[in-house]
Amino acid sequence: MAMKFERQAEGRFLLDVQGYVCPHPQIYTKKALEKMKSGDVLEIIFDNPSSSESIAAMIDSMGNELIEQNRSGGKFDWKIRKG
Repeated sequence: MAMKFERQAEGRFLLDVQGYVCPHPQIYTKKALEKMKSGDVLEIIFDNPSSSESIAAMIDSMGNELIEQNRSGGKFDWKIRKG
């Protein structure tokens, strides 16, 4: 499956990196956040469990906020507010 990054609405973006393994989900998340404005929300969907730790650490180190975490089966659905 191809990586998908798209604007959903004003200030809301979706990044789908299902099927990718480390470090790709983290790299794509970082690049997506760099394209966004402060206060925008990124919803990221991924299915690689080891990516959750690296993405969480990166979110924190970049000054962003993880505002929602959901996990259904093997799929992670997180929302990040850009700081």
